Amino acid sequence: MTGSPNKDGLTAACGDTAAQGVRDGKGEVVAVRLNDLNIARCQACNNGWGSCREKGRCQVADDFQGLQQQINEADGLVVITPVYWWDMSEAAKALFDRLRRCAAMKENNGVQGKPFVCIAAAGGTGVGTINCLASMERVFLHLNNLQFFDLSHAMGDFIGVTRKNRSYMLAAIRAATEQMTRERPIPIAR
Repeated sequence: MTGSPNKDGLTAACGDTAAQGVRDGKGEVVAVRLNDLNIARCQACNNGWGSCREKGRCQVADDFQGLQQQINEADGLVVITPVYWWDMSEAAKALFDRLRRCAAMKENNGVQGKPFVCIAAAGGTGVGTINCLASMERVFLHLNNLQFFDLSHAMGDFIGVTRKNRSYMLAAIRAATEQMTRERPIPIAR
């Protein structure tokens, strides 16, 4: 998943490279451009806990439901966002705010235990890349549900890419996504 409106910038280059790594690992790529979807911000329905808390589904009708189903069916996740104001893009935030409400605090939530790679692509100065990655880490900590999940079983990686380190970090992205595809998550003993 990429969260940039720019189809040929640094985020797109990271997405192309990640897809190649998945293909190198003999995986199937399902590319999603978040900016092409209609995903509204969370409405915090019913005093903050609408159907998302009870049923794991958001009651706001848009493209989120289909994407949530794709995420649930995926073997792993690659999320790439540009760095805007030291954080994820608005498209990535909208997705994760809603996904977090639907999936957090639920055992077997469709995301828990899946391998993932999160990439923050800073096309400007690179300042804010670490803060953006920290935001992404918090999302995946919530989605992997600390109440039920031992993080030692997660295959996760957080990669920061800037204009200055682009050449060698693209190689790191390809290697990380290839390895993620080859290594399936370790089953969680309960």
